[in-house]
Amino acid sequence: QVQLVESGGGLVQPGGSLRLSCTTSGMIFSHNAMGWYRQAPGNKREMVATMTVTGITDYADSVKGRFTIARDNDKKTVYLQMNNLKPEDTAVYFCNHAYTRYEWPWGQGTRVTVSS
Repeated sequence: QVQLVESGGGLVQPGGSLRLSCTTSGMIFSHNAMGWYRQAPGNKREMVATMTVTGITDYADSVKGRFTIARDNDKKTVYLQMNNLKPEDTAVYFCNHAYTRYEWPWGQGTRVTVSS
């Protein structure tokens, strides 16, 4: 019954910014560490950012200093603020549990395209 719905993607110029949102249901949101993942065509899905239930964050080296993960427990929503976007950030972005061993279903994701 876990449902994850990503939104906020789009086409942006290099150096631009986007804020992604992930609305959730079907679990006690505040009890779950959350993460953002991305997958480019032909590539494996990779972790982008995670946040524990206590607010501890972790980022992939490729996005450190540019992306910020946040969560709003009242809204049961996870955000990813993406600044100084690069073409290599182009991917479909997904939210999920920070520990994929929980095997939550994957949503449709939201597509981010960084191009001139």
